Amino acid sequence: MTKNHPGNFVTNKSRYVYILLGLIINLCLGSVYSWSVFRKPLEQLFKLSATESSLPYMIFLVFYAILMPLTGRVLDKFGPRMVSILGGILVGIGWILAGFSNGLIYLILGYGIIAGTGVGIAYGVPIAVSAKWFEDKRGFAVGLTVLGFGMSPLITAPIARKLIEMYGPLLTFRILGVVFLIVIILLSIPLKFPFREVTTDEGFKIKKDKLSYSSSEMVKTKTFWALWFCFVIGTLSGLMAIGISSPVGQEIIKLSAEAAAASVSVFAIFNGIGRPFFGWLTDKITPRFAAIFNFSLMFLASFGMLFAKEGMTLLFMITFSLLWLSLGGWLSIAPTATAQFFGTIHYSKNYGILFTGYGAGAILGNLISGKIRDIFGSYTFNFYITAILSIVGILIALFYLKPLINQK
Repeated sequence: MTKNHPGNFVTNKSRYVYILLGLIINLCLGSVYSWSVFRKPLEQLFKLSATESSLPYMIFLVFYAILMPLTGRVLDKFGPRMVSILGGILVGIGWILAGFSNGLIYLILGYGIIAGTGVGIAYGVPIAVSAKWFEDKRGFAVGLTVLGFGMSPLITAPIARKLIEMYGPLLTFRILGVVFLIVIILLSIPLKFPFREVTTDEGFKIKKDKLSYSSSEMVKTKTFWALWFCFVIGTLSGLMAIGISSPVGQEIIKLSAEAAAASVSVFAIFNGIGRPFFGWLTDKITPRFAAIFNFSLMFLASFGMLFAKEGMTLLFMITFSLLWLSLGGWLSIAPTATAQFFGTIHYSKNYGILFTGYGAGAILGNLISGKIRDIFGSYTFNFYITAILSIVGILIALFYLKPLINQK
């Protein structure tokens, strides 16, 4: 506090606890990225095709994306604590119900719809909290907050794999569901938005954000649609890679199930690193050039996978690490760009609307990857598509992803 203005603002130190809380909550929510570990056991248990085994994951991501904009409209009204607790309850219930499935329909209902809805409700809460507490370093703070979501498979994939070996996939769903239920609820209790001015790490008060684009104003701008299409491309390629990581490792590179699961944990590190790294990069070089760099990495990774064959473990590790890194980057570029381009006053609603691009990417990515595997008998053909899309993304970012000038 200052001598002249006691009580007008809170110090910078106390706000860092919200990054830690958000990181751990996202660690639970991000367990969806471990889905590839469940696919083979579920295919064997319920006699599912590659397309069918991708459906619970796809539906999860769809409901996750649909609920984001809806939650953004009520977050400021009900506050982050209540919204996050509600999301945590649904996440836990969804995983537990998936554990009592006797076929694909019940997996979709429990895991896909209920748990996906829970993540859609809870996911945006820690991001909005960090964005409002750290207006002086939004990209880096948001990146650290969502680090847990990207790093989740590093912890949840090997744990899930071990539990599946011991108890099977269904009991594993139940065990993890109970854990997520308890952890998310407990860590949601301290969440709140700042109600006074906050200081930077240097002790200066953050200036009030003058940008104030409402949702209706935002969607009328070229910048929004450029950002939305870039988000679709980035998430389509990244989510496709995440959903097929373990199967590609086993079917193309001929890794064992254990080695493929271990590789998912390694990829999760890059997904996690991509979030604070691209958040920091977006602060430094603008969303436009951060996006171009991201798509360039995606192109190199996709091109490399076109030459992947049995035994090329190093190539597999490098290319998929880059794809996971790129997806992690978009989960920082998109929210940071939303705040930079359109302000933080309507941030919860605005980012919720932008996040529908994630849903579009999830649907297209999973449908494409499963269908191509079923039709051509290999996942390799997916990477022709992601290579082309990354070039399209570079062009969109280069010509249209610019700050708004009299676009209202």
